[in-house]
Amino acid sequence: MKSLLFVGLGGGLGSIFRYVISLFVGRHIPLVFPLGTFLVNCSGCFLIGVLYAYSTKYSWFNGDMRLLLITGICGGYTTFSTFSYDGFVLLKSGSYWAFLTYALGTMVLGLLATFAGVAFFK
Repeated sequence: MKSLLFVGLGGGLGSIFRYVISLFVGRHIPLVFPLGTFLVNCSGCFLIGVLYAYSTKYSWFNGDMRLLLITGICGGYTTFSTFSYDGFVLLKSGSYWAFLTYALGTMVLGLLATFAGVAFFK
């Protein structure tokens, strides 16, 4: 139960951060390009990298901290950071084909699933 609370609290905070940043960028830099989402995805990937490095270096960064900060906040902020982290782990372990399948499959099938979902309800 404690794990769910850490993930839920972090996910809520991450979602709020994503919304506020996207809203702010959209209001102050009006572009056709989704700059707010782009900045959230890139900063989320940087943040998950920093947190991963901390988790391997410092003993205070225990399982509860990982759930709150990495799974919760980063996951709520942008699932793209989790996608990036999973890809990083696959590359680091030498699973290049698994990485290629995961990365291309996620992008291609994700887009196809979005189109299918829209078409389903039209």
